[in-house]
Amino acid sequence: MTAPPDIILAAACGAAYLLGSIPTGLLLGKAYGIDVRREGSGNIGATNLYRTLGRRVGVLTLIGDCLKGLAPVLAARYFAPSMDLAAWVGLAAFCGHVFSVFLKFKGGKGVATALGVFLALSPLAVAIALAVFLVLVLKWRYISLGSVAAVAAMPFAVYVLHGSRAMLLVTALVAVIVIIRHHANIKRLVDGTENKFKA
Repeated sequence: MTAPPDIILAAACGAAYLLGSIPTGLLLGKAYGIDVRREGSGNIGATNLYRTLGRRVGVLTLIGDCLKGLAPVLAARYFAPSMDLAAWVGLAAFCGHVFSVFLKFKGGKGVATALGVFLALSPLAVAIALAVFLVLVLKWRYISLGSVAAVAAMPFAVYVLHGSRAMLLVTALVAVIVIIRHHANIKRLVDGTENKFKA
């Protein structure tokens, strides 16, 4: 006897949320003896880890946060090959990172985890968004600007490439949340006080 589809979706989303909730950057920071929430920008994401502890830890944080989105979506596509189900699982993983149950429903800005989700859902759409990101970062050296523009481009790329309502809705929700989470960066960009990326 197989479980009803709604129960399977709920279980998959619950597991994805818990995986997404693991605070990669915070754990890596503690391994080096610091609480990254009290350093730099106070964010637990890869950019703050990069600035605070160096390139190696920043890259490890990026990979870890990305895998939190990539792994559950790939698993959903393997065990229940439905793009709609995989999209909702991806949203759950993303929400876990941004609203972590282990951090009193606080978390990172979600860019790396969103990247993992979208890599599993639509690699070509990611390539388009990545091109937008690179062009802007290389020209103006603002990671936040590149991130916001890239995630804003994703719903349009997904709609053109796939036409799936579930994927479009999930992508749009992720984009809105990421942009809202970058509100302070956007204000600093407008004011001309945002930190530039230094390789």
